[in-house]
Parts: sequence; structure tokens; C-alpha cells
Amino acid sequence: MISREARILDTLGAQGSVQVAELARDLDVSEVTIRKDLDALERRQLLRRTRGGAVLPERGDEGAFRDRLQRESAAKRAIAIEAAKLVADGDVIALDTSSTAHYLALELLHRQGLVVITQSLPTATVLMERSDARVIMPGGTLRRESSGLVGPITDALVGRGRVHKAFVGVVGLSPERGLLELATDEAVSKQALVASTDEVHGLFDSSKVGGFALHPFARADQVTSLITDADASDDFVEEWRAVGVPVARVPLLDAQTTGTAPVSARAETASRRPTLKEHR
Repeated sequence: MISREARILDTLGAQGSVQVAELARDLDVSEVTIRKDLDALERRQLLRRTRGGAVLPERGDEGAFRDRLQRESAAKRAIAIEAAKLVADGDVIALDTSSTAHYLALELLHRQGLVVITQSLPTATVLMERSDARVIMPGGTLRRESSGLVGPITDALVGRGRVHKAFVGVVGLSPERGLLELATDEAVSKQALVASTDEVHGLFDSSKVGGFALHPFARADQVTSLITDADASDDFVEEWRAVGVPVARVPLLDAQTTGTAPVSARAETASRRPTLKEHR
């Protein structure tokens, strides 16, 4: 069954604006209930409230990249520090256009001999200027909201070897639907990355646990691990453990330094799922 919030967002996406009275009538609930739903969606930055209704966010789907770098930055740094432990010198990795993956790039500047596939312009730039990594950009259409190139990239990846590890952000996720994006073109790009990668690691702050998104790009059985912050609930961890995906919850540490060698961060891991390499 489609949730009421999902139906509200579908209507908003089709019309560009919604009215409380109309939603209450169409969804057969009270106007008080609709107002609470709209307020909750605004807190998650999926719409902007107006007098008597709501409209799409002014900056597009998930906000400008520079703004997203500042949002939940302490959690994203802690997650990046933990994710950096998974990367060894000489690895071939993929970093998507998410702000959390950009923080991970900053933690990898001192790794040697990395090959990094990314469609993020800021991430490619920082790696080019401050590391010895070989940076590969598959191409696409520039999307201003993410400061990255998006669109079909399968032809650029298939038949050119395997990527060891992909680190991807999410807008929403669930064991039933997997990892999800709000923008179609972002999802298409990430689907290609996932198909060419041995290990897929989802990186996201705990605010994304309740996030709404439309387009899946990785099934649960394609996900190697999830890394989030300590505010993610026990129920969330158990749901993903039930489908074989371990969740690391990383505490926020004092005096973390971004852009240097990774700082030690303890992570609570619910379980461990063998990687594809271990299966072979």
C-alpha cells in the first residue's frame, strides 16, 4: 500500500503545488492530519509550506551541493572516517555525487595509487589537486543540484574490469526497495555503478532513515554494508540484518580532522555479510 506521504509527494510532483483542503478530500483524512504531514515533509526538505498548502522546494530535488555539505556535516565526517577504513592503497573505487562520498574523498587524500571513478565535479577536483589518485569521469549531463554528471554510463563501465568498492549516498532506503534516489537520472547512474562493482557500501546520516525517494538503484542483496551515525534506531538495524546487510552505527567523535589520514572511529556493527569476493 502506498503511504499517504508518498501520495502527497506524487501529487506535488505532478502539479507543482498542493492545497490542504484538496488533499484532505482526495485522501479522505482531516485537514489537521494533512497539515501535520506537510509539516513533517517540510522538515525533511521535500517541500516548502505555503499558506494553505505546499510547493516544491525552490532549489530542486535535494538542495544545492554546497548546502548539503553543511547539513549534518559532523555525522557525514564520522561516517566518512569509518568508510575510509575499507579502502586500501591501489583500490579501484567509485564515489557517487553525494556529499557524504565527498567527505570520504577528503579522508582518502593520502592513500596511494587509487583509481577513483566519480561523476562529482567537486570530488574529482579535490582528488586531482590534493592526491595522486587517477580520476576517471564517465561523463553525462551536468546536474546543478548535485554538481555532478548524470545519465546512462553503462557503456563507459562494461567490459573494462571490475570496480572493487562503490560508496553511494541515498535519499531513502528500505529492505523491500533497497537504496533509493529521488531523481531519475541520479538513479540511472548509480544503477550502472552498482552493476560494475564487487562491493556496494551505502553512506548516509540517520536523517535519511525516514527519507522518501522514488527510484531504486540497488537491491538489498546487492548491498554489502550500510554506514550511518549512532542516531539510527535499533529497529532499522534489525530490519536490514534480517535481509543479510550489516549496519555500522558510528558515534560522533570530538576533534575529528577531515582531509587527513583517517581518524580512528569505533563502529557498532549488527552483523557481517560476506563480500562477493569471499563467495568466489
